[in-house]
Amino acid sequence: MTAQLNHTILEATDRDGTAAFLADLLGLEPAPVYGPFRVVELGNGVSLDVLQADGPVHAQHYAFLVTEEEFDQIWGRIKERGLPFWADPHHGAAGEINTNDGGRGLYWSDPNGHNLEIITRPYGG
Repeated sequence: MTAQLNHTILEATDRDGTAAFLADLLGLEPAPVYGPFRVVELGNGVSLDVLQADGPVHAQHYAFLVTEEEFDQIWGRIKERGLPFWADPHHGAAGEINTNDGGRGLYWSDPNGHNLEIITRPYGG
């Protein structure tokens, strides 16, 4: 059997708000509660299990592979909400998207400072 990622834990200063933010922007179902988590189910069977942090959140990077149509929908929601976005992970190219590897990509931050990314082609593809 090949190992597959099943879930990862995402710390948040506001568990419910962060889960709603992610589900809304990514066009996913609302995140149900499972124990101490809000479980954001992604399309490939992997989940982001949002956990209320007891202290400072350690920002992480989460990248989502999406279709061209999904990219346009998510980008539209980012712009509708007036969220800043960048073409690069260091947030140097504000208001731009990238065309790396023949696809499109962009970065934005969630309310906890996590660096989120959508791409339409895997890197190196």
